[in-house]
Amino acid sequence: MVTVKLKHDMTFLSANIAEKNFSGSIETDNDSFLQPYYQRSEYDLVADSLDNPIHAQPLTELAKGKKNIVIISSDHTRPVPSKIIMPIILQRIRSVSPDASITILVATGTHRASTDAELLDKYGQEIFDNENIVMHDSKDDSSLVNIGVLPSGADCIINKLAVECDLLVAEGFIEPHFFAGFSGGRKAVFPGVAGYTSVVGNHNGQFIDSLKARTGNLKQNPIHQDMVYAAGLANLHFIVNVVLDHDKRIINCFSGDPVLAHEDGCQFVRKTMSVAKKESDITITCNGGYPLDQNIYQAVKGMTAAEATTKKGGVIIMVAGARDGHGGKGFFDTFHNATHVQDIIDQALITPPDKTVPDQWQSQILARVMSQYHVIFVSQLINPDIVTAMKLDYSNDLQQAIDKALEITGKDATIAIIPDGVSVIVE
Repeated sequence: MVTVKLKHDMTFLSANIAEKNFSGSIETDNDSFLQPYYQRSEYDLVADSLDNPIHAQPLTELAKGKKNIVIISSDHTRPVPSKIIMPIILQRIRSVSPDASITILVATGTHRASTDAELLDKYGQEIFDNENIVMHDSKDDSSLVNIGVLPSGADCIINKLAVECDLLVAEGFIEPHFFAGFSGGRKAVFPGVAGYTSVVGNHNGQFIDSLKARTGNLKQNPIHQDMVYAAGLANLHFIVNVVLDHDKRIINCFSGDPVLAHEDGCQFVRKTMSVAKKESDITITCNGGYPLDQNIYQAVKGMTAAEATTKKGGVIIMVAGARDGHGGKGFFDTFHNATHVQDIIDQALITPPDKTVPDQWQSQILARVMSQYHVIFVSQLINPDIVTAMKLDYSNDLQQAIDKALEITGKDATIAIIPDGVSVIVE
């Protein structure tokens, strides 16, 4: 028997797979390549990157004489180690502009606001108590301004604080992203601090359906092109983007020009996180635990990694804590009210970009997965009725889910596992 463990919230779920069924684990094997990075402290990796930026002046030069500085920071749904990164950024800025007004603008995108407890955990007591931390609200029109038109035709509506400052900096991290290609860089601005109508215009049905809008691809990706354009319109000056390993430890940092530094970071991620698929009848995956698995909405990302390696008609077992439930009422209602999941896809494709409904993009991708695979959602924290109402199969036990999957596919079915579905590019 082969014992497998997958992250579930802040713990693990374990199960046994017969050796005859086990086709392997789909994960990176790059310890030797990363060893030089592990020999350096996380602090040093970030500090050295800031002092030696890519195709840009150092932040200490850019910040000289600036009076109003905004630092866009990822929200509670991203495992960015801001306790390490943010103090270094603040120190560099204040070393040359001690009297500058600095705002940390939390890039919620269309997510809910972070709680005080989440902010305290993210930044630490000193920053939480002493810095001006502002939550972006994509639906607060009074805090937004229209600065142009995107290539998609949607208006580019951005938080006024980001637009009206005299230096805009973004903190974040780079990982594979299931329709933007990679996270990080331009995403801090768009959708991070964008208006809701702009975000939905970009995340429209045709763009999501594009074969270019896939994990690990930026070339001719229409969603990415909008994002880069929006960051340029907002005059994003400088990024500090880290790359994390499976334990959420910083293994590299890319600072500097918002486009070129991000591209270098994406190349590093591709080199370290690309894995070969193991075509299987059943694939078990997860989102690498909390905070990326805190609801069904976020769990769709891990499912797309399994989608890339599971035989059509097979079973995907998605392990996620989902402590926050479904992740969005519109997202939940779409599945609860649908007669067939294919109807969700069909409706998304005929919906005009400016009529895109809340969370349509996530619904469209999940429906795509569900239309081709039997999905078993494994969680011990969610209300099972939420899962079944969304037409997903449910189990609170990983072993039980595997047994159920074998009943569906046959006792000789092959089973692969993806220990962290959001941090690999399955090719």
